[in-house]
Amino acid sequence: MKFKSLFAISLLFILFSCHAQTSQNIQTVEVAAFAKEIKTTQKPQIIDVRTPEEFTEGHIDTAQNINWLGDQFTQNAEKLNKDKPVYVYCRSGKRSLKASEKLAELGFKEIYNLDGGYLKWKAETKTAQ
Repeated sequence: MKFKSLFAISLLFILFSCHAQTSQNIQTVEVAAFAKEIKTTQKPQIIDVRTPEEFTEGHIDTAQNINWLGDQFTQNAEKLNKDKPVYVYCRSGKRSLKASEKLAELGFKEIYNLDGGYLKWKAETKTAQ
């Protein structure tokens, strides 16, 4: 009985420790850090991975729309410079994390994912003004 309990606990530990790990190239950052990074980077590569309709409703200045849900995501992402930092966001942070993981697979070396997405950006930058 003791062995079964120990085995079950070990198995659960292994499963949960592997859950939600991201590439070392990806940093999920808060709004203030994201804003500072894009402000201090010359010609930042900012990617809005929302749909074109969402993008039209509002976006971060100089962001380009590369729809994560579209058929051309990989082809459009490949046009970016993999050696420069890339700043990724979506509506709430879920799609951008998946997109960031794909960018890491494609060889991007420095990826910043906006924690909370555009919703949090809009809320926090509105209060900062």
